[in-house]
Amino acid sequence: MAKWMWILLGALCSTWRSRSELALEKLALRQQLATFKRRQARPRLRKPDRLFWLILSRTWSNWRSALHVVQPATAVRWHRQGFRYYRRWKSRGRGRPKLDSEIRTLIRRMCTTNPLWGATRIHGELRKLGIGVSEATVSKYMVRHRGPPSQSWRTFLKNHAKDTISLDFFMVPTATCRFLFVLRVLSNDRRRILHFNATAHPTADWTALQLLEACGFDEWPKYLIRDRDKAYGREFLRWARALGINEITTAPRSPRQNPYAERVIGAIRRDCLDHVIVLGERHLKRILSEYVSYYNDTRTHLSLDKDAPAGRPVRRPEEGRVIALQRVGGLHHEYLRAAA
Repeated sequence: MAKWMWILLGALCSTWRSRSELALEKLALRQQLATFKRRQARPRLRKPDRLFWLILSRTWSNWRSALHVVQPATAVRWHRQGFRYYRRWKSRGRGRPKLDSEIRTLIRRMCTTNPLWGATRIHGELRKLGIGVSEATVSKYMVRHRGPPSQSWRTFLKNHAKDTISLDFFMVPTATCRFLFVLRVLSNDRRRILHFNATAHPTADWTALQLLEACGFDEWPKYLIRDRDKAYGREFLRWARALGINEITTAPRSPRQNPYAERVIGAIRRDCLDHVIVLGERHLKRILSEYVSYYNDTRTHLSLDKDAPAGRPVRRPEEGRVIALQRVGGLHHEYLRAAA
């Protein structure tokens, strides 16, 4: 009985409303029915649907009573968002002019490569380059660092490379199925191999003697990077302390913490040892002696701007024709110019 009373009450109320209001309500209900008839698990409102409710909310004051597919607050949010888009479109081309993309890129590059610089320092450099921007603009386009400003690891290593050497062992199999251990000492500044030696039984005394032969008696390095091999025993540690060298040991199973040493070992294997059969200790020392001479004096390096560790002069075309000299038994060649 109550259900029929509500239907009768609704019919009476509908008679009092105007025809235009009834037409708008029917239009709103039909639009929502069309939305629900779409073949989707959860019907989604598209841009035309949102535009329909935006227009309806502006023309019909009682639009909330016919809205069932979403909450009225959602339609209000659509209207505000559309108003923002409209104001943004209407205000295009006004306000402050955009900064040139090249200047923005330059500001970000200065900020990235100089993490200790602030907006004031970068603004000063831009003024010296004839770029007239304000300090506030520089601060706007700077790269934001999460933590406190710090130099990069590359900068840190370059600042300490002249006083740093690195040691590392690598094994070489022989024709008699034995293993020889090669120790090489590298200067991290110019990637120059200072010393190498090979033995079948590396001991702490033998390793300490190699350190003395590598460093000589002129000037001792300040830092020494090595791994945690057992060949570096107490005797090696005692000699390093006596020479005033600070040892820096890498973490276990972390060859990337000594990248220059690993890079040189890879170059020795790829350029030399992978192409020969080592007969014994004397044979290995002779081959490595030839390769180390080629590596230090002739072989160019990408990190050294295509120069050799010991420095290699540029030969001009007017100095003569190009000749080739065999290095490392013919595995590599050195190209020079000789007068005719």
